[in-house]
Parts: sequence; structure tokens; C-alpha cells
Amino acid sequence: MRITLLIPSVLALSAGTAMAEMVAPADVQFADGALETPLTSDAGDPARGKVIMTTRSKGNCVACHEISALSEAPFHGNVGPMLDGVGEYRTEAELRGIVANAKMTFEGSVMPAFYKTTGFERPGDGYSGKAAQGELPPILTAQEIEDVVAFLKTLKDG
Repeated sequence: MRITLLIPSVLALSAGTAMAEMVAPADVQFADGALETPLTSDAGDPARGKVIMTTRSKGNCVACHEISALSEAPFHGNVGPMLDGVGEYRTEAELRGIVANAKMTFEGSVMPAFYKTTGFERPGDGYSGKAAQGELPPILTAQEIEDVVAFLKTLKDG
């Protein structure tokens, strides 16, 4: 009897997670570079955001930014600004917009657009003629963006 009750409960719980509402990359609406509306209905998880920020195949934020809270991660870069205290001087909406597509806030930024699928310059055509065509998947999912923002909000001075 317990197993019978457990299986539907697990299925209902996983269905709720899978059904989380998400804003697609093409539907993102920036307001002065900020994204007021979260990209998913699930709250960001700072612990997952911390992992994404140090994972080479994901955000790898430490490649360009120094972050004291991530001092255990090797090879912090200095291309972008230090992120210590960013949770105090940037709003959640500003952080979400910068992570999703920094060029909407900082026009000349070299930071990749982590939540973009179209509109890329494809210089590979000039060299090999084999640049990817059509839409590309975003580097980070909507939930991963929210997780990174949740971690960045924890970075406060003092």
C-alpha cells in the first residue's frame, strides 16, 4: 500500500518540476538591460549557481571575473569586473539581464550572451564555410540563469 501511494506522489512531484513555466530566449523582454520577470517559475538555487559559475562547460564566470567567494576555483580572470559585493549594488533584474545578455546593458561587452539563440555573427563562414546555421541552443537554461542570479545576490560586502 505504501509503495502504491509513493509512486503517484513522486510522479506528481516530478511533473510539477517539469511543468515549471519558462520564458523562451526569443520572448525575453529587456528594459534598459534589465529583466524584471524571472525566466522560470522556480526560484534560483544559489548552490547550483555557484557550481555553474565554476564549471567550464557552463557559465565558467571565474574565467573572466575574480570572485573571492569562489577562491577555491582556479584561474580567476581579470577581463571582467570583480564580482565581490555585486549583490548589493546590482538589482536582481539587472543581474538577470547581464547574465542573459550583457550586451543589452554594456554595448561593447565581450561577455557571452548566455540566454540567446539567434542573431549571432558567424565569422567561421569566412574561414571554413562551416559555421553553424539557424538557431543555437542557449549556453545556460532559464533555470541555470536564475541559479546564477541567486548566487550573485549572495555576494555582499561585509
